[in-house]
Amino acid sequence: MSADPAAASARMADVLAGLAIAGLLVPEAVAYSGIAGLPPQAGVIALFVGLVCYGLLGRSRYAIVSATSSSAAVLAAGTLALAGNDAAARVAIAATLVLLGGGCFLIAGFARLGGLSHLIARPVLRGYTFGLAIVIALKQLPHLGGWAELHGDFVPLLVVDLLRGSGQLQPVTLATGVLALLLLFACERVRRLPGSLLVIALGVLASGWLARHGVPLTGAIDLHPDWAMPSWPTQEQWLPSVELGAALLLILYAESYSSIRGFALKHGDPVQPNRDLLVLGLANVLCGLLHGMPVGAGYSGTSANEAAGARSRLAGLVAGASVLLMVALLLRWIERIPLAVLAAIVIHAVSKSWRLSVFRPYLQWKRDRLLALASVLAVLSLGILDGLLVAIAFSLILLLRQLATPRLGVLGRFGDSHDYVDIAQHPDAVQLPGLLILRPEEPLFFANAESMLALARQQVEQRAGLKQVILSLEESPDLDSTALEALADFADWLQARGIGLRVARLKDDTRALLLRAALPQLPPQALNSWSVEDAVSAPAAASSSTGSRTQ
Repeated sequence: MSADPAAASARMADVLAGLAIAGLLVPEAVAYSGIAGLPPQAGVIALFVGLVCYGLLGRSRYAIVSATSSSAAVLAAGTLALAGNDAAARVAIAATLVLLGGGCFLIAGFARLGGLSHLIARPVLRGYTFGLAIVIALKQLPHLGGWAELHGDFVPLLVVDLLRGSGQLQPVTLATGVLALLLLFACERVRRLPGSLLVIALGVLASGWLARHGVPLTGAIDLHPDWAMPSWPTQEQWLPSVELGAALLLILYAESYSSIRGFALKHGDPVQPNRDLLVLGLANVLCGLLHGMPVGAGYSGTSANEAAGARSRLAGLVAGASVLLMVALLLRWIERIPLAVLAAIVIHAVSKSWRLSVFRPYLQWKRDRLLALASVLAVLSLGILDGLLVAIAFSLILLLRQLATPRLGVLGRFGDSHDYVDIAQHPDAVQLPGLLILRPEEPLFFANAESMLALARQQVEQRAGLKQVILSLEESPDLDSTALEALADFADWLQARGIGLRVARLKDDTRALLLRAALPQLPPQALNSWSVEDAVSAPAAASSSTGSRTQ
């Protein structure tokens, strides 16, 4: 029987896509090794491991798992903090951090924490990426123009160091880097013209002349795996090492999940976040053991894979095999790539994150503007790692502040229907005599329960002749012990004034909790109102009904 033509065409598309992106990924991997302050082979090893692991075990058709600029920058900051400028110590610490990051991935995957990336809000991620792109570009300037090596990631100090070292500029190196950068931007205007491959080919062809004029080249790449186990941190290094491993997990998974989910939604594919956590964990553990860099599904590689026509994960496997062939056959040419060209490739890659248009929706919606700005400033003023952690903490603080701010709606009947709406938003809504219907607009929990029910007391005190209060808790999927005690105190306070309390629109779990708590102030019949209308009609039917559900 002849093979299915459609399947054969799809396989051919995957092969061509894998071949196309392999040529882009290898120099990018070498460049990202420079960002991390590691030898070039660290990026190449990570690229091969990431492509093969995800190609065999992953689920996204388009994801390309390799080293990313953000994880490289976080790793550079971590190794610098723990090992200083000792190159050998930084390589050893880097392997340990990658291994710990992979362990964090595996733990999160087995614990089914697939929603972990949601800890980083999109405004935080976009602001962080914007600031990170600036830091990465500044750190590449020494390779681009011959400045002295920059240390740290505090932007004001980086700028000062660049100004101080301006007298060390190498004209030929600077000209090489600038010409490569201009050519990369020019190639963007020509569809399907591989700018990165073009500048690399030109750089390799001119490498002999450039080296004679003082332009540094990539240098020897030793790809023999180092099977030695990474050195374990000292007692003083354990806590910061675990924190850095967790930071790698957060930034890599946030970036990976955004890429994977974005392309899955675009093509109607399913997403399996917990499986992705496990696969990325395995890939990073292997990278740590082989002294490679941390890996994730970066947006640039994934979008390039889709644009090249990939149809399945076969494209990633073909790219992995192509990387192996390139390393076996073209390694000596890869070693002759000028560092200024690699720096230009990195700057060009991160320049896509400098678009201010990504912040336009937040300005238009008037939402999260402060959060996005704070994320940018945190990275620029505190450094890559501390900036990320501060930005995440700031977003969680803003969330807690919003949830802890009590907002209580007073409901009234809308027209002749049985709909009950907030009277502040609908002035035509009518409040029923002797009845006060209240709805907390945020979930009740320890941070807002007392203040929310204090607002409820104020509303009760403003109404004369009240006989019944109905509390609509549809916004509370669960209650903690503080909220339970505050609710019991509120019921006692109402009971002392001869006012009844019913709770409406309870979620099943919340109702089961209240029944289990058996609060004497809230008997079962006070919890059986499935709607506000049920609660309104219940007092009249209390003697003949047990609170059965009405439609």
